[in-house]
Amino acid sequence: MEVHYDPYDYVDSDPYGVYTRLRRHAPVYHNAELNFWALSRYGDVRRALRDPQRFSNAEGISIESKAVGADAYRLASIVAMDPPDHTRLRRAVAGFFAYTGVAALESRIRARAVSRLDAALPEDHFDFIADYSAQLPMDVLCALIGVPAADSAAIRHLAELLVLRTERDRDLPRRAIGAIVELQHYYRALVAERRRARRDDLISALLDVTDGGIRSDEEIVALCFLLTTAGNDSPAQLLGNAWYWAWRNPDQRSLAFSGRIVDWIDETLRFDTPTQILGRKATTDIEVHDTVIPEGDRVLLLLGSANHDPDVFPDPDRYDLDRDTIPLLSFGNGPHFCLGQRLVLLIARIALEEVVARVADYEIHEAGIRPEIKADSRGFKALPTTVKRRCGP
Repeated sequence: MEVHYDPYDYVDSDPYGVYTRLRRHAPVYHNAELNFWALSRYGDVRRALRDPQRFSNAEGISIESKAVGADAYRLASIVAMDPPDHTRLRRAVAGFFAYTGVAALESRIRARAVSRLDAALPEDHFDFIADYSAQLPMDVLCALIGVPAADSAAIRHLAELLVLRTERDRDLPRRAIGAIVELQHYYRALVAERRRARRDDLISALLDVTDGGIRSDEEIVALCFLLTTAGNDSPAQLLGNAWYWAWRNPDQRSLAFSGRIVDWIDETLRFDTPTQILGRKATTDIEVHDTVIPEGDRVLLLLGSANHDPDVFPDPDRYDLDRDTIPLLSFGNGPHFCLGQRLVLLIARIALEEVVARVADYEIHEAGIRPEIKADSRGFKALPTTVKRRCGP
């Protein structure tokens, strides 16, 4: 069967049917026009994630050509590095994102979630995305990085411009490039300010690293940039996807609202993976299923497809909170396993716990749903919702 795969094909907003055809008929797919290869089966994606020697991160993980290259680390920090630089820098920041460090943020995250919900739910309707899930992660990240409260709205606006795409955009648009320049300028100034006077924030902690793990202010700027983009986008998309798919599956919504928040999050991560694609570069000729990927070519690892592989997840197109999700690849695997995973999961858990504490049931207004337009991720820009409040105080 002839299979066509183009991540910029928005005619079919649901990519999972295409992924099924890729896994069955073209597990090592080549798009000659866009000059990339795509791996879609779980085993192949997992092996590639665990093999940075042959599948390199050094030129970045984006599918957009203007965001990859030798300088990709300036935007993507450690996710655009291979060892030994990746090992050095990851070790320097790992302590900040360790379990104890992230767990200590719980009360601060919960306070911000409560504040956002108090503002979003004075009535029985709100937009789950605009009023809540798109706001909370950036609140947390700005506080974590050390962005003053007075600047957080401007940083949020730049972060939105950075990830905004239309169906006409097949590469990094001009507005995104402008936002990159402004964000980098802002974080350089903030790092310089923290050099003069430390605060209780990530930038100050990184400036105090003394073992050589941080070698320049530019590395701190890149880490802040990575948190502002991926660190905000992933939890926001995860929350919106969880809200939408629980609405579409009332039996599973009942389970989620009964207290199974973690299962709700995990199955959403598998069923509609926020980050669908990670890019790599082949450092040598790589043979997969009797097909050779030439040295130097771009390789797309389709996480969304791997998480729907029926050899690992039976009946993968069923949204099922009773499913074993331990094998999921939503945060990657191997040496580049997402350093911020604990923070993303903590934000998502608290956000959903707090909304479930106030809402007994809800209805999304289908006519107002607006999906995000992105080639490499899945999420929503609008989920207008009417809620049924819980009784009691």
